[in-house]
Amino acid sequence: MKHSMVKLLIFLSCASIIFAFSACKTTGVGINIGWQPDLKTGGPPPHAPAHGHRAKYTYRYYPSASVYFDSSRKVYFWLQGDNWTMSASLPQHIRLTLGNCVTIDMDTDKPYTRFKEHKRKYPPGQLKKKNKKWAK
Repeated sequence: MKHSMVKLLIFLSCASIIFAFSACKTTGVGINIGWQPDLKTGGPPPHAPAHGHRAKYTYRYYPSASVYFDSSRKVYFWLQGDNWTMSASLPQHIRLTLGNCVTIDMDTDKPYTRFKEHKRKYPPGQLKKKNKKWAK
């Protein structure tokens, strides 16, 4: 009887250990929510309204020199050959005329991604004509 009691205790101990470990097993049940948050910005997907969640950037665009200036970061962006360059100062060959710029609000830290649109919308020399019309 003593021997069968020991076997029973061993069996119950093993069974309880197996039961304890099997109870910890989880099954993967996924919920498809239809979209995943943008991991770069943590915001909603591109097709959804931002509701103020996306970062806002304001640039001064100088059409005559094809230069952007970000006043919050104090950096310039300009086209050098086929590449855009960013720096805290402009090279000596680029001259900007104060007042000959347009303010552009964007939700990207790379304003040159919409350069073709800005170049078409604000051709060099057109700001002076618009400013004269508004002064009248």
